[in-house]
Amino acid sequence: MKFPLFSRVALAADVPRDGIRRGDLATVVEHHPAPVLGGEPGYSLEVFNALGKTVAVLTVPESHLEALRDDEVLSVRAWRPSAA
Repeated sequence: MKFPLFSRVALAADVPRDGIRRGDLATVVEHHPAPVLGGEPGYSLEVFNALGKTVAVLTVPESHLEALRDDEVLSVRAWRPSAA
């Protein structure tokens, strides 16, 4: 498992259906092994707003996540859920 449970990660790709953008922070809540031999494992994530309210729970492949780094700073943006 590349990312430990309950660690904070950054999204490396947009997830438009959930209003999530590359660079948004999320918390790892579950690891999913690769569904087939040679496939990519995935993670379930919880995304919170600036006040700590859950705004999205989603599952993405491991390649859609990045570890946080010392040379990064946090910022905020308005979140808009998709109009689905």
